[in-house]
Amino acid sequence: MSGTSGWTARTGLYFVLLFGAVNLFADFAYEGARSVGGPFLAALGASGLVAGLVGGFGEFIGYALRLVSGRWADRSGRYWLITLLGYLVQMIAVPMLALAGSWQAAAALMVAERMGKAIRNPPRDVMLSEAGEVIGRGWAFGVNEALDQLGAFAGPLVVASVYARAGRRQGTRLSNSILVVRGGLGAGGIWFCRLFADRLSFRQERRDAGGGSSGGLCLRHAGRWGGVAVVRQAL
Repeated sequence: MSGTSGWTARTGLYFVLLFGAVNLFADFAYEGARSVGGPFLAALGASGLVAGLVGGFGEFIGYALRLVSGRWADRSGRYWLITLLGYLVQMIAVPMLALAGSWQAAAALMVAERMGKAIRNPPRDVMLSEAGEVIGRGWAFGVNEALDQLGAFAGPLVVASVYARAGRRQGTRLSNSILVVRGGLGAGGIWFCRLFADRLSFRQERRDAGGGSSGGLCLRHAGRWGGVAVVRQAL
């Protein structure tokens, strides 16, 4: 029996739009920070090789760790808790970059941000898939991805414009202040999504359907997106 059996197409769409808005603000924050990651590390004394290694290792962790978080979500059924944990890790790591006094500290925070994304994506995708049962899975993921990419597009543009007007040192402080606000909106949006889903009796625990086990959903999502990432990096 589906956890969204009592949902209508309208409530399913509302849920997807809320999650999409959360991803918009979250992507605005961390993609804005990542857009100046290389120059930021260089300003702290890191070489180009170090900046490249940090970025590559962060991407590796950002996909490899999804296998762990996906399995954790499937075994525990705590989809909301794990999703919220991932968002919080991201939203804490991004503003902390403004306080980094060395490239080592900045590199650790950059990797932590990628870890946060790896933690929250598999359980988030399962919940979007649940909502997709009433509005269509393609439509659900399409709407969410469109809002996600809108934030990823706008964040770097805003940071670049701040840097162009204020210079590197002042620009870093101003842009991080903007990213903190956007990140806070994203974190707050997660709580709102949780309350919305609770009101509609969205169950975190997935039951067996037709005698088959529902385990492995997160792992399938993680494997799918990991494959996409490998192909995209190869191209």
